[in-house]
Amino acid sequence: MQPSELRLTFIGPLAEYCTGLYAEKRALGYRYRSAGRLLQELDRFFLEQHAEPHALPKALVQCWTTKRAHERPRNHQFRVGGIRQLALFMVRQGVMAYVPPPLHLVAASQQFTPYIFTQAEMRRLLQAADQVRTFKNSPPGRAMMIAAAFRMLYGCGLRASEVCRLRVQDVDLDAGVLTIRQTKFDKDRLVPTAPTLTTHLQVYAQSRLGTAEPTSYFFPAPDHGPLCRAVLYAAFRQLLWVCGISHGGTGRGPRLHDLRHTFAVHCLQRWVRDGRDLSTALPVLSTYLGHNSLYGTQRYLRLTAELYPEITAAVEAHFGQVIPERSDR
Repeated sequence: MQPSELRLTFIGPLAEYCTGLYAEKRALGYRYRSAGRLLQELDRFFLEQHAEPHALPKALVQCWTTKRAHERPRNHQFRVGGIRQLALFMVRQGVMAYVPPPLHLVAASQQFTPYIFTQAEMRRLLQAADQVRTFKNSPPGRAMMIAAAFRMLYGCGLRASEVCRLRVQDVDLDAGVLTIRQTKFDKDRLVPTAPTLTTHLQVYAQSRLGTAEPTSYFFPAPDHGPLCRAVLYAAFRQLLWVCGISHGGTGRGPRLHDLRHTFAVHCLQRWVRDGRDLSTALPVLSTYLGHNSLYGTQRYLRLTAELYPEITAAVEAHFGQVIPERSDR
């Protein structure tokens, strides 16, 4: 049982059903992390509204499901889905509960296009991470940790959450292999690191971790918990400013996750220019990134072709059948 699960408690008038739903989902194999936090928010809402125990009336549900000012459609859908799951659970327990209809989103006309950093921009970002010795409101030694974390984000194409959750025992600095556990699709995977990155991580570990326990976090927060993703994002925004790379605002990029996209595109760019057979190389990249299928990896072929016109012909010749056509629908 993870420590975060031990802290998940409910104290409102419908705590019995929130606890039951959470236990049911966990028993079925769901991690239920974000949804669990939403249940805690619901629990506080019921407490503030002085809800009656053993009932979930329509008025209370409608109060919760009303769209908030400036709330994004997907967040609204998530909140509606959360109370809907709770209501369905209560009905199965024989309790009177109003079940709201599901909220369906209209598909966006275009997918978000990630920001792909150039090789020169990535060099500037990593150099800046090495040279910026102090980050805003950061404890001593945080800069060295941030520099190592950003090298891992770009050098291995990891998700920010995967970097933050790494423990000392997951980082084999002798073999140069990371063990990424319980990822987005509930799978573990091994990720080799480049020799230069391995050396950088060895220097960081010797300087900052010392004789840390194997179960300690590789990038620890001051309270010895995992490094917070928000800390990485704040440092990322500062590095963009130092490097003179403009930012379009929240949700418009560049995003922290775009370092992962950049890794994939740069990898494909190098393979195409080296004459690698993409029909055999793409599955390797898909496994390395921890994708559930090739579909999630194929979009990088289109991005590679769009950003580097000089290799478009090579991409189409080797793997053109998987490059999706652009569509306004």
